[in-house]
Amino acid sequence: MTMSATSSLLARSVAVRAAFITSLAIIFTLATGLIDGGPGVGSAQALAQPIFPIANALPGLMLATLLLVLTRRPLLSFGLAFLLEALVYGVNALKVSNLNTPLMPADFRMLGQLRRGGFQLLGSYLPSSPWPYLALAAALAIIVLAWRMELPLFARRTRGKRLVSGVALLLFGTLLAGMPGWMKIYGGRHLWLEPWSATATAEHSGLVSSLLMFHLNQGHARKKPDAVAAQQLIAQSDSALRERLQSPSGAQDEMPDIVVVQSESFFDPSIMKGYQDVDLTPNLHRLAAQGESGPLHVPTYGGGTIRTEFEVLTGLSLRYFEDLQFPYLQMNHKVVPSMVRALRAHGYETVALHGNDPGFWNRTTAFRAIGFDRFVSRSAFPVKAAMDGQYMADSAMTDEIMAQLKDAGPPQFLFAISIEAHGPYDVPPNDLAARDEIAVPEGVTGKNRQELQNYLYHMQHADQELGRLADLLARRERPTLLLFYGDHLPALTDTYNTTGFVDGKDMLSQAGTWLLVDPRNPVHTEPEALASWMLPGRLLQQAGVRDDAYFALTQVIAPQLAALTRAPGAPPESEDAGERTADKDMSNVALLRMKGKLDALLPRAEVQTADASHDRRTTAQPEAAGAQQ
Repeated sequence: MTMSATSSLLARSVAVRAAFITSLAIIFTLATGLIDGGPGVGSAQALAQPIFPIANALPGLMLATLLLVLTRRPLLSFGLAFLLEALVYGVNALKVSNLNTPLMPADFRMLGQLRRGGFQLLGSYLPSSPWPYLALAAALAIIVLAWRMELPLFARRTRGKRLVSGVALLLFGTLLAGMPGWMKIYGGRHLWLEPWSATATAEHSGLVSSLLMFHLNQGHARKKPDAVAAQQLIAQSDSALRERLQSPSGAQDEMPDIVVVQSESFFDPSIMKGYQDVDLTPNLHRLAAQGESGPLHVPTYGGGTIRTEFEVLTGLSLRYFEDLQFPYLQMNHKVVPSMVRALRAHGYETVALHGNDPGFWNRTTAFRAIGFDRFVSRSAFPVKAAMDGQYMADSAMTDEIMAQLKDAGPPQFLFAISIEAHGPYDVPPNDLAARDEIAVPEGVTGKNRQELQNYLYHMQHADQELGRLADLLARRERPTLLLFYGDHLPALTDTYNTTGFVDGKDMLSQAGTWLLVDPRNPVHTEPEALASWMLPGRLLQQAGVRDDAYFALTQVIAPQLAALTRAPGAPPESEDAGERTADKDMSNVALLRMKGKLDALLPRAEVQTADASHDRRTTAQPEAAGAQQ
């Protein structure tokens, strides 16, 4: 064979291999659009707007190419990349079915929680059918077969070409790292980015593109606070602020104990059609007539408890921290300003209670930064603490609250996090007969009916324990304030789609409920809508702790901004010019607060706090022997 013939054959061989790889890339792109299902990245749009399906498949193509460089086997490489991509889409389908919102970049932080008690909780949402797992096993078998049977496409030694390709594919790492250059593709100018709606973004641009756009935009969209704008809001509120910073006449000599109950997935079902004339929360309604209460706007739906929890403990709205999707997993501050620290400055002993693994959601570290003295977690509860369904019963939490409260010593702040009503709601409860007696609205059938009954069974336990706790606190020797609220609506998406809500809005726009009562001194007030980040200011005001101007400011601004807090993906509330200005100025206040640069701008109250040395104690210490975390 002549040299020219050899060169011609080699050229044809290279062309054939290149065509084969190109064909696999096209098939991969079309298959990605198929499993995505979004109208913007389907095969019908491949010619009309090719950048959408290509951009959505690009990370997978880069991964497949990297694997090809390493293994030299194209079918194995593209197959493995597609399998990993399909797993991401499977997890996304689970999240959408439960929480009605697609995956976001911060969701991948949950992988680190699997070894901290998260696997049992999150694993309970996996499908019970064996078919998905059989399909996964079959796919893995095919991958292994391809590894063993497929012949390499090119030689092991390619005179440095593979090395050059490998270096080029470092670009894949820069994409995952969110390097600014990728903003030219995923910055939202070419693709369809709607910052207020991950769902709409994923539908138009594809899930993978949506993840990258939010990753890149959140990574480069950190706001810098405007001290001048913050000062303007504070100056406008000066007289109202100073009025709230003054101690009321006839203030009590004894600081009250404070019990806060964050009730898992609690809401008043009367906001649902079919339950508007049914009283499923009699204790909530009884106590609401004896204290303060109203709708509560929270920053999450169906899950993400720590979003509401963070707002309540710190008084900071996550609306102003767009990059904090899961604050406890992302906080880099060793000290976080909070209601807890404000109470410690007044001599309070601060304790958190939760009948679950303390490491889940990174609570152990977060509670230390927020300022808790102690964190009483699952292992510190009695060994035979009551369980109902999958989790610890609310009755056990009430018992532990009363066991922790003392009748002597410094005032106490107890923050109790319930878990009985946590989803998923396909786990049978202890009393099936009681569950089956719960009526459901017309049209709710099958699996949805049982899940709704399971939820209401646990929710009614929460209401019963609210009533029992209030009655027990009323009989204590020391005065006690009780704050009770739900962290978010339960993830009953299909049921809500069937029934609808009384106000005509969707599930993401619904408010929960809050209640603040002094069980020994009932005083009725008119209902008032608040956001979760406004609760600590209201609680401190009622407790007589009035020397923190930031928390006082949240009360001054509450009527204007409460309804703007909403779950991710919820339709934005309309704002007039005044509300937009107040909202923007409050965001600067919050950013300065988090950075520890706000105090110099705030008016000071002439109130003496307890020995400041109390606040310098080591925080969030484990329980003593016999009650270790």
